[in-house]
Amino acid sequence: MAGGWPHPAVVTVRDGEVLDITSAIAPTARDICEMDDPAGFVKAAPGRSVGNLDVILRNSFQENRDPALPWLLSPVDLQAIKASGVTFVVSLLERVIEEQARGNPEKADAIRGDIASLIGDDLSQLKPGSPEALECKKRLVERGVWSQYLEVGIGPDAEIFTKCQPMASVGFGADIGLHPISTWNNPEPEIAVIASSTGRIVGATLGNDVNLRDVEGRSALLLGKAKDNNASAALGPFIRLFDGTFSMEDVKQARVELSVEGEDGFSLEGASSMAEISRSPEELVAAAMGPHHQYPDGIALYLGTMFVPSKDRGEAGKGFTHNIGDIVTISSETLGTLINRVKLSPDCPPWVYGTSHLMRDLAKAKLI
Repeated sequence: MAGGWPHPAVVTVRDGEVLDITSAIAPTARDICEMDDPAGFVKAAPGRSVGNLDVILRNSFQENRDPALPWLLSPVDLQAIKASGVTFVVSLLERVIEEQARGNPEKADAIRGDIASLIGDDLSQLKPGSPEALECKKRLVERGVWSQYLEVGIGPDAEIFTKCQPMASVGFGADIGLHPISTWNNPEPEIAVIASSTGRIVGATLGNDVNLRDVEGRSALLLGKAKDNNASAALGPFIRLFDGTFSMEDVKQARVELSVEGEDGFSLEGASSMAEISRSPEELVAAAMGPHHQYPDGIALYLGTMFVPSKDRGEAGKGFTHNIGDIVTISSETLGTLINRVKLSPDCPPWVYGTSHLMRDLAKAKLI
């Protein structure tokens, strides 16, 4: 939360009211996530009123924001922001298509048909890294369609990459950014889990892992350019911490809805079912952190999406790509709704407030 506050505040919502619960005990969201009972702490924490939730949500939209009034920020702060790729069979096949098309959307439909006829349902029930998956890999190599995406999709090792730096993600209502070189891109509606420094998953939120299909399709070595740009990582609206009413099982059964509404009248809808994920959230967190890699401030980990839009926008066969001004809405019954507007990254507010600024402001407030 920001606007009229001397520093970003940790907030909770009670009966439609937003309360600032920032304290010397827990000056950051990271500190709460490190506790034995994060949800219990938040529920009992004293706080001061910031304002009505609906009013703050309205002021969170970048286009009409009053900077003197409160608005929502990304719900994470010091956590590393990581992402998992190719965790659903549908998106796995689309990644193969991107690679085969070399970033050219006009070739995608033909390649999609070729691969579907070749692979069929070979991958639908495979457990990554299993003997059956290794046998499928062998057959695919023989067929001449093996790819780096199939390797991480059904092989023993998950794809984990850095989405952005701590403090660089944006929240509900913020503009989200596309690199100006991209002409073929899409939203990726996902759930992101929040894990403490020990690897314990303590909650979840919604996310948009904004993706440049043409850039990544040219070369997987351009993943950083395709994924990590100004305002290209959205999270929110809030972290829902695990308690007696919400657990990892709810995450695993969640349905994530997507809608895109364009200023040109174009609309797109889709959904991801977490029940169809090929690697569990626990497996993905274990791939990201553990004895091999420590994160003392924990992580926020995007879990991937099964939805890759292929609906034509304009000329037949060219598929979907964003237009500037698109409104992207990602929602889930258990995690709320995340809404963002698409712009070019250079036209989004630059990232100027980092970890050093937060530490200085918390020190001035005598919270650390």
